[in-house]
Amino acid sequence: MATEIHKTAVVDKGANIGDDVYIGPYVVIESDVEIGDGCRIEPFAQIKRFTKMGKNNHIHSYACIGGPPQDLKFKGEESYLIIGNDNCIREYVTLNRGTKHGGGVTKIGSRCLIMAYAHVAHDCILSDEVIMANAATLAGHVIIEEGAVLGGLSAVHQFVRIGKYAYIGGMTGVAQDVPPYTLIAGERGSMHGLNLVGLKRRGFSKEDITSLKKAYKILWREGLKKEEAIEKIQAELGNSDKVMELIEFVKNSERGVVPPKKK
Repeated sequence: MATEIHKTAVVDKGANIGDDVYIGPYVVIESDVEIGDGCRIEPFAQIKRFTKMGKNNHIHSYACIGGPPQDLKFKGEESYLIIGNDNCIREYVTLNRGTKHGGGVTKIGSRCLIMAYAHVAHDCILSDEVIMANAATLAGHVIIEEGAVLGGLSAVHQFVRIGKYAYIGGMTGVAQDVPPYTLIAGERGSMHGLNLVGLKRRGFSKEDITSLKKAYKILWREGLKKEEAIEKIQAELGNSDKVMELIEFVKNSERGVVPPKKK
């Protein structure tokens, strides 16, 4: 199907627009932008310079995509926002491109849902199927792995890493790394166990969930030193891929992981 561009939209000649794209009233698309086939850009959205997006993305009204970083070290150098396929980006979302100091690229994977007023700062990397609820906020250089969910009004400190299928509760502040498969909640986030509902919805087997429960208990409930707990888990549960992913995350965390909730 032919691309449809409303007569009031402002599309720079230097933008590369794919097939079957809808660009609504009063949209602004700057130069050096790439928009893949099948994308839909709703009225009043802005797609800023050096943004590249794949196919079938839906950008809702008033979103500002690819704006310059909110970083005082940024001096206008060329940097990028790269977006995958099949993402839904809702009203008033802001996605900033990267900085020279962070590799120059902010990346959004595919099949993500970024709800209204959410913010993704410079040099963040979001994997596939990440969900950010309304007004969730990422500082710079945050990494979010596949399938993680951030609740509304949550805030993540710069350089934090959030593991696969983790769940961050609403209005939670996250200042340290979040291990995969865990549930974090509280004004200053603490671990409340595994994200059991999310894991079941994702089709995790009973065996995997049981192994992760045992690993969680050894790591954070038996009072062992980290090295002792890891050694015990490797001896008892080393045949579980999911458990080994959890252990590798904890071992390699540079900021340290969010602590468990005190009993």
